Amino acid sequence: MKLAAGLLLMLIAAPVAEVRYLRYERPLQTEGAAGQACAVVDATMYAHAAMGLGDVRLYNGADETPYVIRDAAPVSEPQTPIALLNVGRRGGHTVFDAVMPDGTYGDLELAVTGKDFLAMVTVLGGASASDAKARIGEYTVFDFAGQRLGRSTVLHLPASNFRYLHFEVTGELLPGQFMQLTANRAGIREPQFVPVAADVTWHAKGRDTVAEFTVPEHVPVARLLFAAPAEPRNFSRDVTVEVAEDAAKMAQQAAMPEVASGNLLRLHSERGETRIDEERVFVDAPRMTFGRATHWTVTVHNGDDAAVRFTGLRVLMPEQKLCFEAAAGASYMLRYGDAALNAPSYDYARWFAPRADAAVAALGPEQANAIWEPRPDQRAYTERHPVLLWAALVAMVALLGAVAVRTARQLKTGE
Repeated sequence: MKLAAGLLLMLIAAPVAEVRYLRYERPLQTEGAAGQACAVVDATMYAHAAMGLGDVRLYNGADETPYVIRDAAPVSEPQTPIALLNVGRRGGHTVFDAVMPDGTYGDLELAVTGKDFLAMVTVLGGASASDAKARIGEYTVFDFAGQRLGRSTVLHLPASNFRYLHFEVTGELLPGQFMQLTANRAGIREPQFVPVAADVTWHAKGRDTVAEFTVPEHVPVARLLFAAPAEPRNFSRDVTVEVAEDAAKMAQQAAMPEVASGNLLRLHSERGETRIDEERVFVDAPRMTFGRATHWTVTVHNGDDAAVRFTGLRVLMPEQKLCFEAAAGASYMLRYGDAALNAPSYDYARWFAPRADAAVAALGPEQANAIWEPRPDQRAYTERHPVLLWAALVAMVALLGAVAVRTARQLKTGE
């Protein structure tokens, strides 16, 4: 009962959205379309709204319009390791089987020990172990660590739903070097990204190549995409990504925390009768949101090789869409910029279902709300002036101390 009363009190005390306290506004153009409409959220909106976009409100005239913000692409399911069965040698090949999960899957990643290998993996499928005879394809796995040309153990299968898979490995790998595999669900679209405007500067640090840029507050960075030059044709470079809250703090820190690492790889080569074509020129970062602007330092480790002269670096954030039910002929205005607000709770978010034919809405340029005024500080007086509270406590302690000393003296005199 007390908990319910406390929650009710919090709801009553929660600030209410008012247009005059929302600092920024942007027209949302739907071209008169009726029904579900969606607009892509950009970095400008993240930078000037509250953390997590909790203060965003959509208005049709003076009326607040319910909306939902959703990821443009579904998040893939966590990968579960799949055990390898019947691992051994047959006809000069390493062979093994796997029971696959229900549903459709695509890329498979093999957990392989060892270095400096090149092998061809033939994959066959079927409804049972004895029936796994349908040829799916041949795939190359390699590790050229000794030549600094990277590693790949991913089999890019087409969308498949065979219950059992059989693998035959031609090359240098032995049965004991295969540990397990993981499968990516097929049918899930690749994640979509939106560019973040960033002024990237490049410089050399010893033999390393370093890129630096600043990201506005609240903007979640998810991927760094490098533009590689035509030469060298083949390369492999390890990358580390570090973040500081701002350039001043970066200069003060002995070491910045590493938030991401990865490998940039391009390999187009023929080894005997085996053709290798592999290219990966991005680094994924954990989806992190900072309350302040952040300074990012991206270090490409060249080792003893000549530096790869990358021609650009794109900073990307996850694509999210703001969706709502548009009324024909209505004019909509998006407003935000009141950190005191909590995220809205609409019934619309509970029954929302994305439609393939949703209209594309466009965010207009951001502008200042002409009637904006700061929200009055409604915190308790002691919260707004904590120094006075501490001063009062110190005075109280001093007074009690003086009283205690005086009392002690009086008791001593009375003796």
